[in-house]
Amino acid sequence: MDFTTSLRGALRAICFAGFAGIAAFAPIASQADNWPEKPVRVIVAGPAGGSADIVARLLGDNLSKVLGQPAVVDPRPGAAGAIAVNELSRAPHDGHTVLVAVNSLVSEVPHIVKLPVDMSREIKPVAEIARTGLVLVGAPSVPAKDLKELVSYVKTQPGKVSYASYSAGTMSHLLGLQFNKAAGIDLVHVGYKGSTPALADVMGGHVPLMFDGIPTSLPLITGGKIRPFAVSSPKRSPLLPDVPTFAELGYPQLEAVSWLAVWVKPDVPATVQNRLREAIEKSLAQPGMRTRLSEIGFELPGVNRSPEELTRALASDSAKTEALLREIGFKPE
Repeated sequence: MDFTTSLRGALRAICFAGFAGIAAFAPIASQADNWPEKPVRVIVAGPAGGSADIVARLLGDNLSKVLGQPAVVDPRPGAAGAIAVNELSRAPHDGHTVLVAVNSLVSEVPHIVKLPVDMSREIKPVAEIARTGLVLVGAPSVPAKDLKELVSYVKTQPGKVSYASYSAGTMSHLLGLQFNKAAGIDLVHVGYKGSTPALADVMGGHVPLMFDGIPTSLPLITGGKIRPFAVSSPKRSPLLPDVPTFAELGYPQLEAVSWLAVWVKPDVPATVQNRLREAIEKSLAQPGMRTRLSEIGFELPGVNRSPEELTRALASDSAKTEALLREIGFKPE
């Protein structure tokens, strides 16, 4: 994510202009029984070719078969997801337009950028479709082979070892703060505008460490260009089976998962939301879906959490993010 000044300005302008007309699209109850009557538009909060777009297309292929209607993927990147949410809000709230986006759109972004709307009320998760943890990676030049050695090394270099995040205020940043507190160390945060430039500096040894998403780091790990120390997921990632979890190593505080979901406007008819969720579950169960997701660094949800459970998880994560950022005096802009 790129939280530049221009992005913040664009985000606010989009939100003020787009969300103002939401009330114009009241759901038509009589259409619910016949859903879907036409192709389903799948808006993606991310660029074409990005992780969310690829996952959405994998889902869309199967969803088309299950529903008997085309699922048309429409990437709408920019403004930290607000452009995509705006598109969802402008479309009729009848279930023929849905959103694929990461959970941070609700649990992190509102604490980083001031928004004129409450994202937790603007969109509702229908079903989780993929998940991944973060991985602490280091440059090959870092003189540590495992997490224990890394902690010892950092303690010998007080205030001199830095870690990168793909954006300030995100999980990539917050895990470093939690790691400092749990391990009694003082890693210095360096925020970047996305994983790509951050990883380039890690590989180059300019910033020795980074908390990054598994999908973007995986090719570099397998290629031997960066070294993994631990993953934040509750269990070891099948993509990195030899890399222990933070919990295994005595840091349960660092357990964290990023997940993609299909979202709708909350006032989409309940009947349609239920049918959409059933269709998504059938699509995820199709042969080959697990393998195809793993090839790009994601896993299928271990448990099919209900929309209510997903909403509670978002609220919990949001509160945790807010508390951690308040602790360091971080101010949304």
